[in-house]
Amino acid sequence: MTASDAVDFALAAYREEGVWQVAELTHDHVADVETLASALRRFPGDHGAVGLVAIDEDFFVVVRVAGQQTRVLLSDVTAAAEWELAASAVEFLQLPMPEDEDEPEAAGELDLLGDLGMPAMDLAALLDDEELYPDEMLSEVARRLGFGELFDDAVFTSA
Repeated sequence: MTASDAVDFALAAYREEGVWQVAELTHDHVADVETLASALRRFPGDHGAVGLVAIDEDFFVVVRVAGQQTRVLLSDVTAAAEWELAASAVEFLQLPMPEDEDEPEAAGELDLLGDLGMPAMDLAALLDDEELYPDEMLSEVARRLGFGELFDDAVFTSA
């Protein structure tokens, strides 16, 4: 299934002159990791831009771009069996496609937000919380990075 069919939200977050900005991305931007990264590169962030995409209350993808560098975190590798965006993340990360018996687990760079205020260990602990939905996890990430209110306004007030 394509991500654009079931996008919960797709946001770009970036700091401009030290102040966080959040912008909505269109569903066309979440077709795959490369398209998302390309869309993020148009934002003028001091440290690049971060894309936060949640799909069907099932999983999320975080993509961070800075110049030509692209870093990716997929919250659940097993989503690649069903969703194009997740499959493109697995391919981008050069991982094997998951098997039916694989357990849900994160894949990618847990430290991609470390320099912004979300250390890898904290992100890993958040991902291990099976009680949280993707939007709740990403809300916590946004809060830790310093744009939680902007994130919540964009996600929860437009829902």
